[in-house]
Amino acid sequence: MKLKQTLAVGLAAVLGIAACSAPAASQAPATSAAQSAAPTTATSTAPEARTLTVWLMNGSAGDDLIKQLNDEFTAAHPGVTVKYEVQQWNGIVSRLNGALAAPEPPDVVETGNTQTANYAAAGALMDLTDKRADLGGGTSADGTSADEAWLGGLNDSSIWDGKLYAVPFYAGNRIVIYNKDQFSAAGIDPASITSKAALIDAAKKLQAKNKSVADYSGLYIPGQNWYALMSFIEDHGGHIAVNEGGTWKGTLEAPEAQAGIQDYVDYFKAGSTGPADNDEANPEQATVMAAGKAGMMIANLWELGYTESKDAAIKGKLAVFAIPSSTSGKKAPVFLGGSNLGIAAGSKNQDLAVDWVKLLTGEKYQKLMIAAGNVPNSKNLAATATSENANLAVAAGAAAAGSFVTPQDPRWASVESGANPLKDMLTKVLTGKASIADAAKAADDEIGTRMNVAQ
Repeated sequence: MKLKQTLAVGLAAVLGIAACSAPAASQAPATSAAQSAAPTTATSTAPEARTLTVWLMNGSAGDDLIKQLNDEFTAAHPGVTVKYEVQQWNGIVSRLNGALAAPEPPDVVETGNTQTANYAAAGALMDLTDKRADLGGGTSADGTSADEAWLGGLNDSSIWDGKLYAVPFYAGNRIVIYNKDQFSAAGIDPASITSKAALIDAAKKLQAKNKSVADYSGLYIPGQNWYALMSFIEDHGGHIAVNEGGTWKGTLEAPEAQAGIQDYVDYFKAGSTGPADNDEANPEQATVMAAGKAGMMIANLWELGYTESKDAAIKGKLAVFAIPSSTSGKKAPVFLGGSNLGIAAGSKNQDLAVDWVKLLTGEKYQKLMIAAGNVPNSKNLAATATSENANLAVAAGAAAAGSFVTPQDPRWASVESGANPLKDMLTKVLTGKASIADAAKAADDEIGTRMNVAQ
């Protein structure tokens, strides 16, 4: 009952899909299920029949991959049946809240990497700390250590209060998507865009070449893309917020963070036609790109295919490069969205669940995830992705070079939800209603208020 009450109260505001890398195009509330079972015999020595229930999210892993994995898993675990259920992102928080508090919860659950801390803090997930090395995470929990094997952003999102409560599954991050034809016509070599100055210069060249196109942006930047903003802030060594002695403090007023905000302003004012008072979904930036009204946009890798799906004329004309740092020759750190796999604290099959998670997050199946277009969970695989998808290799390389996540605290959800202070800050600055310093202070105050509410 305590767990059920904690989940119901503490997780009500958790955001479901904002940080996840896979597109949530299908929002049907129903779930689908597929099963894979090991052969059984009628002898008296037949192993005990057990059922392992796994919840993965729509779009995370293909049916063929899961069937292959479940066949391998059940062959190694006689008598075990895997009840595999695909969940939709829409409404997943309320379903997980109820399921994890139930007497017989699903054994393995996928959570978005901004959700994991909420369930860990509520006591809903199994402590995996002593299994880190066996699960492929290396011998260190420090994301900056060479002995920590997972992508830094996913590793950090799997830890709560110093303990490991989930295993990184796959990742997604933002890159620059560009129109190859427009680059060629403007005489721009994408390989030359290795700094903030070079990116702005390319945007201006594209605008000059396409001045006859109404509402054209060389680099499309809406006024409230706070995911991109975070990369610019981290690029200068800044952060959104830090925890000092148990108290959260907004740090957007710091010089490093203000330098990142200035980068955002400079990119926007280089000629973007995006609205100052809305985000990348309003209007949908993929639609802007598909209509030929933008030469570049900062987006998730999956948005490349989504953009192409909107207009056959643009199919095959898009490619990507990493977001450049303000320091020439370097890449900006990227906000690492994605998913983790947790094991229910109330699971009666935790031994089986650990084995199943270990198989899916190991090298064999992570390579199949790469082939399907996902950024894998490990630093080594991300850095050496050799699939035929050159665009994925760019995104994986950017993630391996440097990644981060939002503050790992259940209360972070209250910052993202409702009136997001980061969005408000950007709009105030871009419309001239406040200076960067004043807008940053107001955002810091609001972040502190929301993240220091008693749990």
